[in-house]
Amino acid sequence: MTQEEPDVEHLHFWSFIDHAVERAERELPGIDPGAMRLVLTLHRAANMLVYDLESSVHRPRGWSWPGFRVLFAVWLAGPAEAKKVAELSGMSRAAVSALVATLERDGLIRKDRAPHDGRAVQLRLTQAGLEAITSAFRAHNAREQEWASSLTVDEQRSLTELLGKLIAHSAHFDARHRA
Repeated sequence: MTQEEPDVEHLHFWSFIDHAVERAERELPGIDPGAMRLVLTLHRAANMLVYDLESSVHRPRGWSWPGFRVLFAVWLAGPAEAKKVAELSGMSRAAVSALVATLERDGLIRKDRAPHDGRAVQLRLTQAGLEAITSAFRAHNAREQEWASSLTVDEQRSLTELLGKLIAHSAHFDARHRA
């Protein structure tokens, strides 16, 4: 086996980060390995957390992660236009529209005409939707607590502040997000 051909059988989800950083540094001298490690780690941790929440809390209720995000946004924002729900949930309008059709069919969301514009659609939870999202969120938050419990309260606060700083800096280079 040469240095260019890694033993991929021994790589796994987390060890791949070390391998990727080391290999990229060898292949492309001058890259920033710290930035690469940060972004790979952040991305993998977020994906792992979302997968866990979806599989342990939301799929058993018949929802996808995006479906939960729509219900969550409508629950906490109150009745809102579909375009606002898309912005708040970080999804495209088309994705929200497709999800709303399913959530409406399941009796969780109701579409009404917006009071200020008869062409716009306003989304609101049905009573069944309200009961479903509050029950689901209790389970969701219990799982969030399990994840967060590996950090002290001060570490949680520090990580939240650091992520906030990273997000605030994204405006500096006009980072794209769904709106």
